[in-house]
Amino acid sequence: MAANWEKKGDTEGVLTFEIAQDKIKKGLDQAFNRVKKNLNVPGFRKGHVSRTVFDHMYGESALYEDALNIVMPSEYDAAVKEAGIDPVDQPKVDIDSMDEGKPWVLKATVTVAPEVKLGDYKGLEVDKQDTTVTDEDVQKELEDKQKSQAELVLKEDGKAEKGDTVTIDYVGTVDGKEFDGGSAKNYSLELGSNSFIPGFEDQLIGHKAGDEVTVKVTFPDDYQAKELQARTPNSRRPSTKLRARNCLSWMTTLPRTWTTKTLTRLKN
Repeated sequence: MAANWEKKGDTEGVLTFEIAQDKIKKGLDQAFNRVKKNLNVPGFRKGHVSRTVFDHMYGESALYEDALNIVMPSEYDAAVKEAGIDPVDQPKVDIDSMDEGKPWVLKATVTVAPEVKLGDYKGLEVDKQDTTVTDEDVQKELEDKQKSQAELVLKEDGKAEKGDTVTIDYVGTVDGKEFDGGSAKNYSLELGSNSFIPGFEDQLIGHKAGDEVTVKVTFPDDYQAKELQARTPNSRRPSTKLRARNCLSWMTTLPRTWTTKTLTRLKN
C-alpha cells in the first residue's frame, strides 16, 4: 500500500492512500454477490444472473460504490498504520480517482491527537504535602458518613434546634411591599446550613411547629438582586412543621451494603 500523510495543522491533515487492484477485485466480487440476489434478468432465475451478463447490461462501474464501502474500512486502517498517525475522529473521505484497471486513490481528511511536547521537568522540586490524618479528621469523616445515612423524622414536641429541618411558608416584604422571589410554601430548610441570608436561620431556632415568626434581616451588599442590596426586609414566616435528623446507631444499624459492623472497626 502507498500511503502519504500531509499535515495541515496541529491536529489535522490529509491522508492519501491507494487501494490495489487485487483488493478492488475482491470488493467487486462481494458487491456483485450482494446485488444479484435481487436482480430479475430475462432468461435467468432471480439471483442467478452471470457476472458477464451483468457487466454487459449495467457496466462494472455500477458496483464501484458498493465495492468501495466494502474494502475502504480495512484499507483506511492499514493506511493509518503505515502513516503512523493517531486519529481521534471519523475521517472525511473524498475520491481522488477510480479509473478502471488502476488502483483507486482516496484522500481522507483526518483529525489526529495533538503532539505533546514535554518541557524540562527533570530536577523540579515540589513541596511534600502533609498527609497526616488527625483524630479530628477521622471523627469528622465518621460524622459526615453518619449524616449521609440519616433519615428525617417528625419532631412532635420541642423547639427547633440547629441541625433540624423546618418546613415553612414565608412572605418577604420591603417597606411593606412583597418582592419577587421573597415568598414560598412548604419550603424545607436545614437550620445551620447557611443557605439563606445571614441571620435568617438563627431567628427560627427556639420556635415550635405552628409558631408564627417575624424575621428581620439585611441583604448583603453583594446580593444578586441589586435593588435589594443592603435593604432590610421583614419576613412573616409561620413554621408549619419541624423535622429532626435521626442519625443511625453505628453500633447496630449500618447499611447492609457495608461490611463494617462496629464504629471501632470503621475507625481502624
